Amino acid sequence: MNYPLLEVRIVTKYFPGVVALKQVSLTLEEGEILALIGENGAGKSTLMKILAGIQQPDLGKIFWNGKEANIDSVEAAMDFGIALIHQELNLADNLDIGSNIFLGREPRNKLGIINRRKIHEESLKVLERVGLDFDPRTNLSRLSIGQQQLVEIAKALSMNAKVLIMDEPTSSLSSKETARLFEVVKDLKEQGVSVIYISHRLGEVKELADRVVVFRDGQNSGELSKEEITHERMVQLMVGRDVSKLYERTPHQPGDEVLKVTDLVSPVFPSEKNSFTIRAGEIVGMAGLVGAGRTELLRVLFGIDDAIRGTIEIEGKLCEFHHPKDAIDAGMVLVPEDRKGQGLVIDWPLDMNGSLPGLDQHLTQKALIDKKNEVQTAETMIDNLNIKTPNRKQILQFLSGGNQQKVVLGKWLALGPKILLLDEPTRGIDIGAKEEIYHLMDKLAADGLAVLFVSSELEEIMGVSDRALVMHEGKITGELPRSELSEESIMQLATGQELAAAH
Repeated sequence: MNYPLLEVRIVTKYFPGVVALKQVSLTLEEGEILALIGENGAGKSTLMKILAGIQQPDLGKIFWNGKEANIDSVEAAMDFGIALIHQELNLADNLDIGSNIFLGREPRNKLGIINRRKIHEESLKVLERVGLDFDPRTNLSRLSIGQQQLVEIAKALSMNAKVLIMDEPTSSLSSKETARLFEVVKDLKEQGVSVIYISHRLGEVKELADRVVVFRDGQNSGELSKEEITHERMVQLMVGRDVSKLYERTPHQPGDEVLKVTDLVSPVFPSEKNSFTIRAGEIVGMAGLVGAGRTELLRVLFGIDDAIRGTIEIEGKLCEFHHPKDAIDAGMVLVPEDRKGQGLVIDWPLDMNGSLPGLDQHLTQKALIDKKNEVQTAETMIDNLNIKTPNRKQILQFLSGGNQQKVVLGKWLALGPKILLLDEPTRGIDIGAKEEIYHLMDKLAADGLAVLFVSSELEEIMGVSDRALVMHEGKITGELPRSELSEESIMQLATGQELAAAH
């Protein structure tokens, strides 16, 4: 009888007050690329930690080649040949490539001295398997994020990994690095290595996966064979409902001009001037390749960085922003790209985060925080934005990425702004949370808010925007109305071609 290489059988995992996994099962064959998908909080990461020996299941069993496997530690998982490659790479950039590959298990001679020659020879073998043409003595800091990811894979292969678990492996990679990673994954499959691939990027899943297993709310939601994998089927199984109206927009007429930017020059691109306007009730997308200067422009608009020259007008009034507080006072707020590092105090509870931007409004005459006001703000935010949380005292690091993003949005919306700046508002969140944020943007625009949002997803730019500004090397190279938005026209402008060439 042929057994699967790895089998998870009716595994259940409890955390205080939460059932993270409820009788989930999956199989993995030798040399198979299995995609595991599901919304944030669906239980994917919990199962991967169980397979990697970081956590143990409360119920259920795991089998390896048909025999029950007790994976009670990371070492036990490695002994079986299971390696987890985290989204945040576990590498030391002050060491060379070879030292990283053999860190903690360096080969030594009879005197106990590290055998550098053997590290070099063995490293070359695994680097060749992942197609990384570097001398193992090269310092890791000289490698790009994509190349470092290949070092992480080489490290796993040096431990004779038979199963690679890859958690959102392309989240920080360029399109070129992503294509290279795909080549490596396909090569490893040919070599008989099995891969469990976790990603929110369903296009990648469709391209790579031999089979898809879907989790929803900690349970098996469905499974798709190679022939059955479509975007629509994956989304349907993930969210349990039809999301064909993902980008549905409510028709409404934009109002008066709210933001006028004239000849604005950011310190990062001192030779480029940018001018544009946004009206009340309008959603303007800002597209461009990585490094085009979109985030840098938002930083100047919000007063984080000083403009070299140029003017900003809000509702016809000339403004000078030298600090974010200046922009906030003028009615403009920013949801940053890095929500954990810049948007939230991640180890604080929801209600304290919610009151931070408007702290002066939450103070009593004795300069103490008005708890009643803080509670009301938090409860309103939870209700209006449908934030899934046990209560307003929940520490934010324990919420899903989508719910964290709603808290960042909610704390700024509590101030009643006129202009909302959003930098990659749906990065790293699942399809259901994306849908809610798109609908929220639509509702805010219908209520008269002016929205400027940066996104690297062309589908998002085309689906949400009333019009789009496209940047290339620090300059807005063109503007496209909704009726003329296409991947081709955006990419032509994003690569510096004239607008006329996009028609």
